Order: sequence, then structure tokens, then C-alpha cells
Amino acid sequence: MKILLADNNHPILKKSLEEQGFICDVDTTSNKLETEAKIANYDGIVIRSRYKIDKIFIDKATNLKFIARVGAGLESIDIPYAESKNIHLISAPEGNRNAVGEHALGMLLSLFNNMNSADSEIRQGKWLREPNRGIELDGRTVGIIGYGNMGKAFAKKLKGFDVDVICYDIKADVGDDNARQVSLDELFLKTDVLSLHTPHTPLTNKMINTDFIQRFSNAFYIINTARGTAIVTDDLVTALKNKKVLGACLDVLEYEKLSFENFFTDNNLPDAFKFLIESNNVILSPHVAGWTVESKYKLAKTILDKIVLFGKTL
Repeated sequence: MKILLADNNHPILKKSLEEQGFICDVDTTSNKLETEAKIANYDGIVIRSRYKIDKIFIDKATNLKFIARVGAGLESIDIPYAESKNIHLISAPEGNRNAVGEHALGMLLSLFNNMNSADSEIRQGKWLREPNRGIELDGRTVGIIGYGNMGKAFAKKLKGFDVDVICYDIKADVGDDNARQVSLDELFLKTDVLSLHTPHTPLTNKMINTDFIQRFSNAFYIINTARGTAIVTDDLVTALKNKKVLGACLDVLEYEKLSFENFFTDNNLPDAFKFLIESNNVILSPHVAGWTVESKYKLAKTILDKIVLFGKTL
């Protein structure tokens, strides 16, 4: 099988695929149109997020047997159309789930203990103890929406805390020893900290809006290490202002481009984003929750194993 590697990844991927007898071409610079012109020469393509694999691309890929994305989600691919063409889809949520779980917990603890503001103040010569008095996680209820690989990883990280962990998922019977599955109504009733671990779908797009936020019985904190499109930022800012949302940890933002790169492409930043970057009760990171040294290897290794397994079925 001949495979096009269209993004930079850990070198183990190319090296090990070639050791398994696959022919690999690397092209990390051609744009979508240029790739479409030659994709018919390949049996498989390995991508991250440089361009969208849409109907036009798939129609050009007349010999394509699989599309593998080195990441957790497949939203950059027209999944129904690819499947209608009998193209096998591969992703690797197992590869960065631990990194996401650690990052979500780290952001939450940093927010609760004012670590970002305290660090900044000390660097400015300020020694302010009382304004940086933190709060503790113990005794609170953490609600997780989306209890797949990422949600389960975060729940596992919470095992050392005296917290009640509950989860909601559209799939039945996904709860485990680390989180009790509940109805959405019970999640709204009990949650003190909400963590999102959902893929981008029509159901999750703009899911966290004013109506959704107002359904929570308690004022709550929110963590989003999933997809920025899940939260309507204007509505989140309104909730932060009226203290229905007490703080936010955002690794992803509604304004991101498809490739998750180059967020600051112009100076026309939305007012809601300006509010976020000026708020002490908001922690931001640049879509790196699953972006560790270890996860780079594990993502590539997971994709490698799945491609090799798929190859054996042909």
C-alpha cells in the first residue's frame, strides 16, 4: 500500500510503516488543491488538520482505502461521504487522553489557587497573600459531559480528591468506578465544576449557550479541553459577568481556525475574547491539552498500529 503523510508527525510513524512494507511519501507543504491532483496515486493518507477532506477531495481519491487522522477527532473529514465510498476512517483518541486529563486538572487547580495571577504579581514586585487565597476542590461535584476516552481520563485523575464525579453521555452504560452516569437533569442539579470532553458534532456545536448555562442550579466553573465550537463565547462572558459561571479554563476557543493554528491572524479580536484575556478568573492555553512530548509519540504509535491492523484485513 502507498501512503501519503500530509503532516509532520513523530518519526516512528514513517519509519515503522516502511518497516512493515508500506510505501510512504511525505508532503507537508502542498495545499489541498495540489494534493487533490495526486491523491489518486495513494491507498491511504495520514493527516492532522491542515485542510478539510471534503467531497471534492474524496472524489479525486479514487483508490483511497483509508484516511487516518493523528488526533482524537475526525471533524475535518466528511465522514458520511467517506464511509459511502467504503473508505476506512482511523483516529487516535487513546494517544493523547492522558495528556488531556492532566491538562484539565492542572488548569482547574491553577484557577482555584490563583497561580497565574500570583505568579504575574510576584514578577511585578507585588507580594499579595490575601487576594490570592485559594479554594479547594474537595467536597465539590465535578460533572463531565462526554464520557469517552478524554472524559474517562479526566475522571481517573480526580480519584485522589474527595469529590463526587458524575458524567453525562448520549451513549448508555458508559459510567465506571471513576464516574457515575446520570441524566442531564441531575447533572444540572448537582454540578459545581463542569468539564467538556465532547467531539464536534451538530449536537455539541454551540451547546453551551445562555439557555444551557441557566439550567444549572449552582453557580459553576467550566473547563473546555474539547472543541471551541462547543461554547458560545458571548454567552460565556455574560455568565462570567453575572457570576453564574465563576471561572473558566479554556484550552480551545470558538474563534480557532480549522487547523487550530495561527489564531492571532489579525488585530480584530472579538470583544468577548478581549474580556477573557483581561479576566483573572479565566485561564487560557493554545489548544495544547493533548500536546505533550509523550502524546506525540503515543498518537503516532496508535495510528501506526491501527493502519497495520487495517492492512492485514485487505
